[in-house]
Amino acid sequence: MVNIKLFAGNSNLQLALKISKKLKVPLNNCFVGNFSDGEINIKINENVRGSDIFIIQSICFPNNSNLMELLIMVDAFRRASVGRITAVIPYFGYARQDRRVHSSRVPITAKIIANLLTNVGVNRILTVDLHSDQIQGFFDIPVDNIFGSLIFIKKIIKKKYFNKITVVSPDAGGILRARSVAKILNNAEIAIIDKRRQKFNNAQIMNIIGNINNRDCILIDDIIDTGNTLFKAAKTLKKNGAQKVYAYVTHPILSGNYFKYFKESFIDEIYICDSIPMFNKIKKEMNINIETLSDILSESIRRINSGNSISAIFKR
Repeated sequence: MVNIKLFAGNSNLQLALKISKKLKVPLNNCFVGNFSDGEINIKINENVRGSDIFIIQSICFPNNSNLMELLIMVDAFRRASVGRITAVIPYFGYARQDRRVHSSRVPITAKIIANLLTNVGVNRILTVDLHSDQIQGFFDIPVDNIFGSLIFIKKIIKKKYFNKITVVSPDAGGILRARSVAKILNNAEIAIIDKRRQKFNNAQIMNIIGNINNRDCILIDDIIDTGNTLFKAAKTLKKNGAQKVYAYVTHPILSGNYFKYFKESFIDEIYICDSIPMFNKIKKEMNINIETLSDILSESIRRINSGNSISAIFKR
């Protein structure tokens, strides 16, 4: 790797350190703190002129602070005459508002974030499982959207499920994700849950399209927030004949009354990624397994730096 330098904000230092270890490239010296009044204070403590800079920062809780840290860091590096700035954003926050449905009076926050990142001086984005693929079109710079579910594939294969498996999308928007996983799993069958959402984090399950009777169901999704939607889906699958339900979800936001839903869950096992640090949110009774994104992100960073193909990672 040539002239590469890794830096990290405060949002997910654990993942940043894992990526650093995988690449055998140290996290470089940059102070990321606050002034006494709470404003963000950034200072780069080494020469970065002409370097290929990678800033690792998830836009997760506290979302506003972590976003501002990223923007201010990018500005500091741009003014230090670096060669290129790649924002490595394992979890891209504010992505769930990506359109105005029926001309409703709401913002398109995904576009706002895209504008901010581009205007402040980011040259490239590396992220994982954007909430919708079309968000890439909000940027006028290259965006590499990594297929996070890829890291679950080996785990699914090793499980050797007793019954035949059906890959389930919890809504119509996740069909492409479920189909990609099913294709890798020897063209496994697919089912789709038809749901109606009255408001955020509250969905009413309406119908199941596909064969799930006496089968092990693998729920694939990008985000688990309160858990309400996912656990309603699991309950419906069990009531309609599924033997076991396993959930594989990339981004564990875990907000609101999530613990209540976990305790009442019909899901046999849940697998998540470390795009968002969990700290004390995960308890033993939740039956949650954490997989790391450090392998796939470090390999993507290596390929960006060397000018090699990232899409080749996903060819099977």
